[in-house]
Formats: sequence, C-alpha cells, structure tokens
Amino acid sequence: MIASDVRLVDHHCHGLLFGALPAAEFRLLATESDWLSIDGIETLDSPFGLGIRSRCAPLLDLPRHASIADYLARRDELGAPEVNRRLMAATGTDVLILDTGFTASDVVSPSSMTGELGIGSAEIVRLERIAEEVAPSTTASGFLADFREALQRASAGAVGFKSVMAYRTGFDIPDSPFTAAEVEAAAAEWLAGSDPEAGYRLDHRVLLAHVVWEAVALAKPIQFHVGFGDSDVHLHLSDPTRLTGFFRATRASGASMMLLHCYPFIREAGSLAHIFPHVYLDVGLVSHYMGPSAGSAVRESLEIAPFHKVLYSSDAYGLAEHYLVSATSWRSAISRIAEEWLVDDWLTAGEADRIVEAVAAGNARRVYGLGNHGLNDRVLEVRGLDGRR
Repeated sequence: MIASDVRLVDHHCHGLLFGALPAAEFRLLATESDWLSIDGIETLDSPFGLGIRSRCAPLLDLPRHASIADYLARRDELGAPEVNRRLMAATGTDVLILDTGFTASDVVSPSSMTGELGIGSAEIVRLERIAEEVAPSTTASGFLADFREALQRASAGAVGFKSVMAYRTGFDIPDSPFTAAEVEAAAAEWLAGSDPEAGYRLDHRVLLAHVVWEAVALAKPIQFHVGFGDSDVHLHLSDPTRLTGFFRATRASGASMMLLHCYPFIREAGSLAHIFPHVYLDVGLVSHYMGPSAGSAVRESLEIAPFHKVLYSSDAYGLAEHYLVSATSWRSAISRIAEEWLVDDWLTAGEADRIVEAVAAGNARRVYGLGNHGLNDRVLEVRGLDGRR
C-alpha cells in the first residue's frame, strides 16, 4: 500500500471558497505574497502552478499540463462547488481540522465544509482572535478574567488552539507565566494604543505570551505557525528553537505543541520533536508551494523526529487546489522515501505501512483525541477583522 490508498487527517487547514472567483483573486490566493508581480507575467509560472497544471487539470477534464489560462477558464465553467467536490474527493481526506481564525476571504465554516463535501471536521481556535473579540467590552483590570472565560467557552467546542505570534512579534515566550499585574499593565497599553474603529489586533508581546500560557493550562494541543508565511512574518524571529525554554517549562503540562509548516526550519523543528516528548511537526503549506520539490521537505521532516511526532497537514486556504496538490505531493514523497528504505532493508513492508498511516492520520487522531471519526459537535464561528494574520 505505502501511501496511495491511506486516508488522511489534515490536522491544520482552512475553509474553502464556494463562490465565483475572478482570475486575479485566484492568483492572489495561490501565493503567500500580498502582491501580484509585474503586469503581463504569469504569477503561476511557479512550483505550485506546475502542481495545478499536472495534478488538478485532469480532474477538471483537461489535458495534463494544460495552460493556466485554460485551467482558470474551465474552473469558471464548472463553478467552484463542483471544482471543490472533485478535487477534495481526490485528496482522500477523512477529517479536516480547521483553523477558523483567518478569514481574509469569505471561506466557509467547518460545518459548511462537512455539509458541502461530506468530510468530517473539527475546529482549532485562534488565541489572538479570542483576545481581539474580548477587547471591545473589557478593561485593563478585567482582561485576564474576561479572556480566561472566553477561552474556556471556545475550548468546549475545539480540539485545540493556535497562535500566530510569529506574525506579530516572533517567538518570545518566557519560561513562566506573567503575573496578573504584568498582564493588567500590558492590557492597559494595548487597549489604549488600539483604535476601536480600525479593529483590535493583538500585537503586544506580553499579551501574546500570556494567551499561550492560558491555553497551556487547558492541556490541549497548541499549534504555532513556524517559518514561511506572508509579508507579516519576520522569518528570523520565527525559528522554533527560540521556544526551547518554553518547551522545557511545559514538558509536563499535558499540552502538546504542534509546529506547523516549519520551512526553512524543518530540521530545527525535527530536533525539538526528537528532544521534547510533547513537541510535534508537519510540513504543511510548503507541501503545495514547493510543487515538485515538496519531497525534500517531507524527507527532512522524517530525518530525526520519531515517527509518532510527525503529522500531515496542507494548510490549504480558500482553494481546493491547495488541498489536492498537498495531498498528492505528500503521498508521492513519502511513498518514494518508504520504498528507498525498503530497498535498503531498513524496515519491512508492514512497518512502512504502519509509519505512513501514523503520519497520515494516526498521530493526529491520537494527539487531538479524534477517535475513529473526529467530528466536532460544536462549531465556533469567528468573524475576521481584516486580512492580516
């Protein structure tokens, strides 16, 4: 079997768009850049563009390697709902664990994803978004209690949390929580410096660390964006080794730390997963953006981390093409790696299947407590304030 038929649990992804999608918006969604490049240049002349043309085009009844122009025309002809159904069915995914905190586009909710696609869904709650929703009705002295209450409510319907502090300040979490007085002083600074008309964006270093420590106390998985992302990321500050002290301090907390994406810090993340029993990693996001080179990221993720610490994700957002290219790239890459190990007699065929299934789904089911189905009974809808992470 290796990976051709194994079913996936996508442990970090986002909703799809089901409405009409102009070509320019498709191209923006198909890159982490905030800008399209020089007029007249095809921005999808890229590794991900190769994936769309070679992996997605045949599923829309086009020749393999059809042009991007022909692909987008056919996509419009079929309509987004049909495209989404065809491409998502081909991913072989059983469960989507959806981050609902980033809604720069009109992506659908977990319940709508399940209803439209027939794929099970669970929810990840974004910590910064909870604080931002509390902000309009709280005070500096009330922030700690108000945030804690809102976090408890959100936790009841979620399988875990996510922090995007890599987009705000980079990784800067002390190895013990801040005091109540320090949190109150930080909340006063943040609230006084925010413009309610423009919306609240949590970017205060003390509060960003505080909301993570509050989540640690609830002993659920906490996802961290690591490395490559859009123009908000200061890449050198998102090296996960900056979290070493925090990981040491939380080793016995009961919370699992999920390092997402990790490029170009895949080996650093793998080293942390090797050392700390509660640290895990994936190579989502670049699994579609690297296209034919995605195998190098998958290979690095398996170099030193124990196999029970590596998970599959796509980090797909908006486009079913993200999901499909990620799934096919990952399947191809891990199959090739397992076959090499078989040829070199590092393992048996049964062991290869076991490892592949663990990374594909088993590890996520265990860490997030999904059991055999992973369906989330309650969906927390979160409105986005703007397009920034």
